[in-house]
Amino acid sequence: MKFSTRELVLLTVFGTLWGLVEISLGSVLHVLKVPMSGALLAAVGLAIALIGRLFVPRRGSTFYIGVVALVLKLFSIGSVVVGPMIGILFEAAIAEIVLTLFGRPQRVSFMTAAALGVLWTLVQPFFTGMLLFSRDIFVIWLDMLDSGSRLLGLDQSAGIWIILVLVAVYMAIGAASGWLAWGSGRLLQNRLDGTSLLLTGPAS
Repeated sequence: MKFSTRELVLLTVFGTLWGLVEISLGSVLHVLKVPMSGALLAAVGLAIALIGRLFVPRRGSTFYIGVVALVLKLFSIGSVVVGPMIGILFEAAIAEIVLTLFGRPQRVSFMTAAALGVLWTLVQPFFTGMLLFSRDIFVIWLDMLDSGSRLLGLDQSAGIWIILVLVAVYMAIGAASGWLAWGSGRLLQNRLDGTSLLLTGPAS
């Protein structure tokens, strides 16, 4: 689907914001070793992309924003960018698919799109670990159980419960991101519309 020049500018702005968040906030979270930093980073990035979807409510707009963010991520210095780039691409693609299936933008579609997009960060190590780093799937599984065990304070023997809680937490983070994106985006739209009306005056 073709976008107008104005739409392309808007999408590029939101994509740039997502990319800058990945570069700046991503580096800070990595250095501080914040738990679930991937989920938090995805939640912020997807919130930006979803707000962009409100301003350009057309099929493909969310994915375009993700592609712009991915390209900007290429300019990260001193960090491994392949994994994060794959994450951005899949997060944007998942959100795009969900929003397309729902049709007209609405709060529930934003919450679902963000929830599934953030959940991808939990699943991604199984794909990137095996395909890019030739890691054994069993080792990846043990690493996930170990990190989940330390994060939740549960014994690794409760493996299924650890995974279920992690899935619930990741999706809750995403759903909250989608909920905030919908509210913030609508508020921003209303304020911009009000400002535009003040500058141009009421239509005659």
